[in-house]
Amino acid sequence: MAFGNTVNVVGNITRDPELRYTPSGASVTNFSIAWNRRYERNGEQVEEVSYFDIVCWGSLADNVAASLAKGTRVLVTGRLDQRSWETPQGDKRSKVEITADDVAPSLRWASVEVARNPRNDNFGGSQGGGAPQGGPAPQAGPAPAAAAPAQNYNYDEEPF
Repeated sequence: MAFGNTVNVVGNITRDPELRYTPSGASVTNFSIAWNRRYERNGEQVEEVSYFDIVCWGSLADNVAASLAKGTRVLVTGRLDQRSWETPQGDKRSKVEITADDVAPSLRWASVEVARNPRNDNFGGSQGGGAPQGGPAPQAGPAPAAAAPAQNYNYDEEPF
């Protein structure tokens, strides 16, 4: 992560995350979030909404697409990136988006159940280390009363 270009944003997902693959096979997921700001101006309540486009790569892209949906409140940490392109008509366009380093559900008004995925050392692609394939997607719900039995994962780092 570059110093001086770190962004933290909290908001609600405005459309279901869309998982795609590059020609080289890398996973990429796009979604957007909305952040509402409410304040009082001249005795009236005013609401402003800001929208942010988010891009996730690799196993993060796989996990976001498998775990999150429209309406979920999330915390996104990443960096600002600007893309520029030219339309077929010759018009120049540019866009600023957030390339996510981490995405997490907000627990302010919800609870989730965390399921760890097995780790492998293929950090760049979508083969392994990502979201589980097949089967139903995890559902958000009340936290379980008892903790699940410990899994025997072979990690190089502390889990926290």
